[in-house]
Formats: sequence, C-alpha cells, structure tokens
Amino acid sequence: MSTATAAPTSHKTAIQEKFENEVLPKVKEKFGITNPMALPRIDKVVINTGMGKQLENNKLKPEIRDTILSTLSTVSGQKAVLILSRKSVANFKVREGATASAMVTLRRDRMWSLLSRLIHLAIPRVKDFRGLKDTSFDKQGNYSFGFSEQAVFPEIDMGKVNFNHGMHINISFRNSTPAISRFVLAELGWPFKREES
Repeated sequence: MSTATAAPTSHKTAIQEKFENEVLPKVKEKFGITNPMALPRIDKVVINTGMGKQLENNKLKPEIRDTILSTLSTVSGQKAVLILSRKSVANFKVREGATASAMVTLRRDRMWSLLSRLIHLAIPRVKDFRGLKDTSFDKQGNYSFGFSEQAVFPEIDMGKVNFNHGMHINISFRNSTPAISRFVLAELGWPFKREES
C-alpha cells in the first residue's frame, strides 16, 4: 500500500502575505482590474554597485572588489557577480573588458526578505531621512533608488570595512504602471516623501 507524501509548502514572509491578501484586493478595486492574470507582480530586485570610479589603469584593487562583493552578498544572501564593460568609453577612462560593476538579482523568498528589511530596517537608518522620492518610476512601473553607503544595513559591520561605497536598487514590476507600482509600494509601507501641505 503506497502512502502519498504531502507536497512541500513554501514559507511566505509577512510582507508577501500582505501583498497577496491585502494589497492586491485593493489594487483590483482602485484600478478596476478584473482579470487575476493582469494584476501587478513584483518580479525581482536588482542591487548594483558601479566600480568605474575605483579603477586605476583599468584595474580594480582586490580589496575594493572584495569589499563590494562581500557587501552585496551579505545584504542579499546570495553570491554577487562582476559585470565587465562591453565597450570602451574614453571619457570615463574605461576599456572594454574592464570590471564595470557588481550586481545581484533576487527573486521569490530572498526578494521579499530584502524588501521587508529595506522598509523596516535599512531605509529608516539613513541619516536625516525625510522619505524617498515617488518620481523614480519608469514607464513599466519599475522603481529605482540608491544609498550613498552600505552602513544603512545593520548586517554590515562597518568596523571591518575598509572602503565606503553606495549601491543602486531596482524593484522590477510586471503588469504595472508608475501609478500602480507607487500604490503597491505605499500599501506595503514604503517610506515615500510626504507631500508638504
């Protein structure tokens, strides 16, 4: 007699539960979306750090490269990759094949975990923080912003860091527009700058 095994259930974070159970119904109502397949989705979050300024004779110091890769890996929970320049740009003194940046792409559980930490831990630690701009959306509703240094993440021990660097973060949406994406992020608790009355 064979016994059926239950399919493994994936553990959803609180922010993912909120997105599916609270935010999407509000999006349906506010924007009149009746087809569930047409509802917006957050596809991925990409963290990127440019290294062009740190190049010396088109070479990157190992300690700088290692610090940036370590930061992105610690923050994201997965290994960051180096991106090489595709073409030479004389104005920026960059040659084809030189290290241009490091990046990591997060999806599913790691993506939701990072979004939660951004909202509740990292962004509130920005010095003199008054909110993020709500104008940094592209036509597809993807949202971009950046940090000037990695110290905003509590998991980074600045006592062990030999180089300060910023990072650029892009939240990629599917089936969205700037208005829908802004509504979704605001409902999730995204700290947008408040309009002055």
